[in-house]
Amino acid sequence: MRRREFITLLGSAAAVWPLAAGAQQAGLPVIGFLHAGSPEPNAEFLAALRRGLSEAGFVEGQNVTIEYRWAEGQLNRLPEMSADLVRRHVAVIATPLSTQAALAAKAATTTIPIVFGSGADPVALGLVSSFSRPGGNVTGISIMTAALAAKRLGVLHEMLPKAVHIAVLGNSHNALSEVTVKDLLITTPTLGMRAEVLYAGTESELETAFATMAQKHIEAVLIAPDEFFTSRLEQLAALSLRHALPSTYTIREFVTVGGLMSYGPNFTNAYVETGRYVGKVLKGEKPADLPVAQPTEFQFAINLKTARALSIDVPPTLLALADEVIE
Repeated sequence: MRRREFITLLGSAAAVWPLAAGAQQAGLPVIGFLHAGSPEPNAEFLAALRRGLSEAGFVEGQNVTIEYRWAEGQLNRLPEMSADLVRRHVAVIATPLSTQAALAAKAATTTIPIVFGSGADPVALGLVSSFSRPGGNVTGISIMTAALAAKRLGVLHEMLPKAVHIAVLGNSHNALSEVTVKDLLITTPTLGMRAEVLYAGTESELETAFATMAQKHIEAVLIAPDEFFTSRLEQLAALSLRHALPSTYTIREFVTVGGLMSYGPNFTNAYVETGRYVGKVLKGEKPADLPVAQPTEFQFAINLKTARALSIDVPPTLLALADEVIE
């Protein structure tokens, strides 16, 4: 989203805020929105969440209010933000595709319903008891991006069959990122590769990580799913091109801003489904009885312009498999 478009969006949101305040006074239900990232790079996804809410019969500013809490990449802010939403007695807390936010919300309350979105196994994380019967006050959407790490590595290997020395870029503060890194370290030797792990959690650390990859003659980069990385897609794509490092990520939005390729669930659909689930909870359904939803659609995208800039000949088999090819 361009800056001008985002400013327009903020202006629209500002116009709604007074209505939202009035709605709270009128006793309308309040959704607590908690996310580890920032609003600007997630504006499109936020619109998808509202679409899901609308399909469930709820429109922000009319019959529901949303209290937004963005941690701006500072994960240490999430516990206090969660506690603040609890103190405000919100009707439900939504943490769409923000695993760290979901964990913070669960730690803050055992009574307020929580609808999460997570790329990790929610059972392994302790968010729910099982997919079919979550139990407690938590349910949501599991897109299992961590479990797709081996698939993304296989696609990368098919794109660059001669690449041996690759890097895995993770965020040491993110449990989901660590799961991906662990799985890839197990999988890479089976494809004749060796993986070097680098970490970044700030813009400057991203610059340093890519400079280090170039110095070590890394041949390709697999970026682990992470909310901070999702908020820095343009920087990641630019760094990949600057250092001539073919990179792959989990969402197609990485490819649309210049990344080489992506493979993963449809994030927009996941936000829509999160909105629908929040609507169900607002209508009285209990999280304990709402099975954790899983993705049914996966997207494989390739940026041919980036491939040409990196002197990569994309195999015809991959072009045939791609759901989206950007010229």
